[in-house]
Amino acid sequence: MIRLENVTKTFGTGAVALSDINLSIEKGEFVFIIGPSGSGKTTFLRLLIRDMVPSQGSIVINDIDLIKLPKGKIPQFRRKIGVVFQDLKMLMDRTVFENIILPLEMADVDRKTAEKKVDEILQQVGIFEQKNKFPIQLSGGELQRAAIARALIFGPEILLADEPTGNLDPTTSWEIVKLLQDINKLGTTVVMATHNADIVNSLLKRTLALEKGKLIKDTKEEKKD
Repeated sequence: MIRLENVTKTFGTGAVALSDINLSIEKGEFVFIIGPSGSGKTTFLRLLIRDMVPSQGSIVINDIDLIKLPKGKIPQFRRKIGVVFQDLKMLMDRTVFENIILPLEMADVDRKTAEKKVDEILQQVGIFEQKNKFPIQLSGGELQRAAIARALIFGPEILLADEPTGNLDPTTSWEIVKLLQDINKLGTTVVMATHNADIVNSLLKRTLALEKGKLIKDTKEEKKD
């Protein structure tokens, strides 16, 4: 489903964000990406949504070569990949419902179908009762659930989550991870960047460890041995 071959990303300053990354992620996997700040986790996720292209190497997702993907087809491609951004990117002057329906409106989905879809997603993530509240009225956990709901709105095959528990207390963090696990059990591939060692160590999922842009550990490869 996701394949990176010899992927290197160097910025104009000369800084190397990722160096010679080779890995594959299969459909339905739940994968953690760990590493200190500046190790390349966010760059890795940005490459997967074609927010940037690698300096070297290739990235193929569902037989789509991201480097060769025409700009006009990027929006359609991104509908298959849900993203929970580290800064959430919620519009503060719109309600939860309005935030989540916005991508459907931009895709010209008819109103009745869109409203039904939003209500279903809000039920799935457990914040249906908060649908008419504004982001500032939500708790941290509710905000994360809203961001996850928006990421799921097109029924993506892949969900990328960048530090979704970063600003949450331990109990709420586990609730969010449980939600991501439930989404994964329904068939969605989940890739989660995190600093939370307790969660990573407890769940024993496949873990990719980055350090200074290099892939220094892949527990899937270890298990093969």
